[in-house]
Amino acid sequence: MLSARNRELLGLVPVALATAAGFAGVLIAREAQVNDLTVTYGAMFLVLCLVGHLFIRWRLPDADPYIYPLTAALAGIGIVTLYRIDPELAREQAQWFVIALIGFMATVVLVRDISILERYRYTIAIAAFILLILPRLTGGVVNGAYLQINVGPLSFQPTEIAKLAIVIFVAAYLAETREILVTQERRFLGISFPPLGFFGPMIAIWAMAMIMLVFIRDLGSAVMFFGAFLALLYVATGRVSYVVLGLAMFVFGFEFFSQTVGHIQARADIWQNPLDPALFRAQGGSYQIAQGLFTMADGGVLGSGFGQSLISVGGVPILPAVRTDSIYALFTGETGLIGAVGMLLLYLVLIERGLKTAMIARDAFGKLLATGLTFVFALQVFVIVGGVTTVIPLTGVTLPFVSYGGSSIVANFILVALLMVISNDARRDDATTGGLL
Repeated sequence: MLSARNRELLGLVPVALATAAGFAGVLIAREAQVNDLTVTYGAMFLVLCLVGHLFIRWRLPDADPYIYPLTAALAGIGIVTLYRIDPELAREQAQWFVIALIGFMATVVLVRDISILERYRYTIAIAAFILLILPRLTGGVVNGAYLQINVGPLSFQPTEIAKLAIVIFVAAYLAETREILVTQERRFLGISFPPLGFFGPMIAIWAMAMIMLVFIRDLGSAVMFFGAFLALLYVATGRVSYVVLGLAMFVFGFEFFSQTVGHIQARADIWQNPLDPALFRAQGGSYQIAQGLFTMADGGVLGSGFGQSLISVGGVPILPAVRTDSIYALFTGETGLIGAVGMLLLYLVLIERGLKTAMIARDAFGKLLATGLTFVFALQVFVIVGGVTTVIPLTGVTLPFVSYGGSSIVANFILVALLMVISNDARRDDATTGGLL
């Protein structure tokens, strides 16, 4: 039987071949021929993946063998799709991929023992709050939301790091208080309620989600943070009533602000009526959502092929935010329903490996942290895919590892590093006695 690390290495081979094939498809569509660039780009991507693999062999020999190849596969899809949009975008994303790999390695080296994060939970929570409000204070607006800060020529979206910090704090807090939440609960009309002392932190996290909704105008992050919190609350206590109470608080807040705050009401109207002619023509209306729906529908089952979807006419873009919010629509249009399902399966398997890591983690904080990281990742995928397909209102979050954006890919590689550190610790003893799947 192959060792975990050899299985990981074997998994990288089809990833590199698929990436090279993707570059070839784009080049054929663009230049009607395949040249040396196809092999060069594929080889460069494989070399970068191998560097990460060798580091994992050195520092995390017992970690889950499937998380890293799945991550590399999604990053490869992202670079190829961006190359189809604009080769310069792909070059910049490849640079961010290298920086993200460095961030991955630095996280593994610095967080050798995951309990370090539990010890500094309040410092991490304060840092998260500062990161969340920083774009509002500096006025960094992206697509109507206060998400970005600019430092010289560089721009950065601190919410990408803040999401990890909030999950770390909530996991540490619940690991400490979960016994109290269960043993000191109160019942009213047959429903379990947490002790009064717990309402303070719960309301604080709810208020943080509302701040993101109203002042930062970032519905996607609000859904991610509060959704991950509710998932952790259920895992820590096993009480469905706590989750229902939290959901009721969030829905009440959303309904209240959607009736009283203009930009939230407009977002809800666009979501409910994306093909309304008046909203389609209005500035900041439903044009982006409608064009995304048309692009996906045009792909059918098998797709139109790389480079075949119409994303601009005479240099004027007709699919807005194609490198970020709408990249899923473009990928679906050019690879069809089959390609879209394939991408979602990669995400689902990666989420399954994250939950598997949570199940085998040896301590409460490790279990809760792996659960929270996995849920915030899963919710990010749901929020952007659901927004593009009009299941929920469209928000400005990125499709993990695929959308263009340095902050996003660096933060998600740090997330993967934390999962693999937990996995390595959990599997260490079992690996010596026969290994785990």
